[in-house]
Amino acid sequence: MSNAEAVVIVGAGPIGLACAISAVRRGIDPVVLDAGSIAESIARYPVGMTFFTTPDRLEIGNHPLVCSGAKATREEALMYYRGVARVERLRVRPFHRLVSGRRVGQGFELEFDRVLRGDRVSVRADRVVLATGYFGHPNRLDVPGEDLPHVSHYPEEPHRLAGLDVVIVGAKNSAIELALAAFRAGARVTVVHRREALKPSVKYWLRPDFENRVKAGEISVRWETVVRSIEPGLVRVEGPGGPAALGADRVFLLTGYHPDYELFRGLGVEIDPSTGRPTHDPATLETNVPGLHVAGSPTAGRFISEVFIENGRFDGEKIFGDATSRSRAASAGADRPVGE
Repeated sequence: MSNAEAVVIVGAGPIGLACAISAVRRGIDPVVLDAGSIAESIARYPVGMTFFTTPDRLEIGNHPLVCSGAKATREEALMYYRGVARVERLRVRPFHRLVSGRRVGQGFELEFDRVLRGDRVSVRADRVVLATGYFGHPNRLDVPGEDLPHVSHYPEEPHRLAGLDVVIVGAKNSAIELALAAFRAGARVTVVHRREALKPSVKYWLRPDFENRVKAGEISVRWETVVRSIEPGLVRVEGPGGPAALGADRVFLLTGYHPDYELFRGLGVEIDPSTGRPTHDPATLETNVPGLHVAGSPTAGRFISEVFIENGRFDGEKIFGDATSRSRAASAGADRPVGE
């Protein structure tokens, strides 16, 4: 990687890779840097997770996604995206975390922590695309004990939970996936949710399975309950029945995620205080900072459910394409699917 690049794409998820492909096919050779691995957000999904959408709507660069069933699993998607990066010969640099950036003349100077080396590198770029997603920034509960070693904001391999008391806070797809997998691995699972029932967006094949496990007494649920604090070995909650203490060898706070607003602001991007949306041209995705584009879920601010792989994969055409390709991309991405 040179210290001077024409285009730097921050984020090697499906949308960042799709942006890189759009650039490459127009004679641009971008460098793609990510704080984690290729498709790090998918790597953090529960092991064995099945996508809600069909494989064709996860495809980038017109590369077919072939899977064994009607829908792709986490493992099949990871193999697919790293395969696309290899076939397209994309210059992906994993484990480079963007920590700061500033406008310098007509370009940018970006500072990256090289996570695996423990040092820092400075990269100059003429144009920058922020396809950083949101999975790296959990929505914290801000309760005592949230940072204890046995607490995580991400799912884990279910095998490691066998024989343990596990408390899962949240009831979206990832939480329900982990609850079922942990139960089947031999964990004693309690789900804590601040609402009175599951949301309609829970995958249709997960809902009856989960509800049947609850009805059979195999998974416990505390509805309309909030966490007050976390201690070694237990979680203190409060619900309709008053305060309670739940045994917990492991705690998973799967309460959602958000874009890195501070990073955007540090680069001079204006953020709407009510929606969290960055100021940008919807046709080109260029922000109020010339030469700085945003792609994927960060374009939606706090409304991350508006953008998924299915529609965000066309953002590269908006950034690097001409008027015709931008129009096609806008039409292709207009359908807002229900994602993971």
